[in-house]
Amino acid sequence: MVRQSRSDLDAVFAALADPTRRAILARLSQGDAFVTELAAPHDMSLAAVSRHVQVLAKAGLMQRAKEGKAIRCRLDAAALKTAADWLTHYQSFWAEKLDSLGEFLENDNEWD
Repeated sequence: MVRQSRSDLDAVFAALADPTRRAILARLSQGDAFVTELAAPHDMSLAAVSRHVQVLAKAGLMQRAKEGKAIRCRLDAAALKTAADWLTHYQSFWAEKLDSLGEFLENDNEWD
């Protein structure tokens, strides 16, 4: 399993907890975009979207680059992969537990 500090994972999951930030990441999965483009589909101020972008960048989920007066954003999937690897570890754990429970229930029914 890939090791990542608890605070890094906390930041990733906290960033992903917000639907606006997930929508921004979904848009960035299609390609780079300026903050103004990311703000367009949302019913909020540009400043509010900029704060969401800042949270995503601090969590390592995206990169920002200033181009003149505009800020171009790019998805950085490394933090997503680390979070997915962390979740996969626990998915395997629970799959094994459920398989064991299924076997127990099947064997228990043989006594009926």
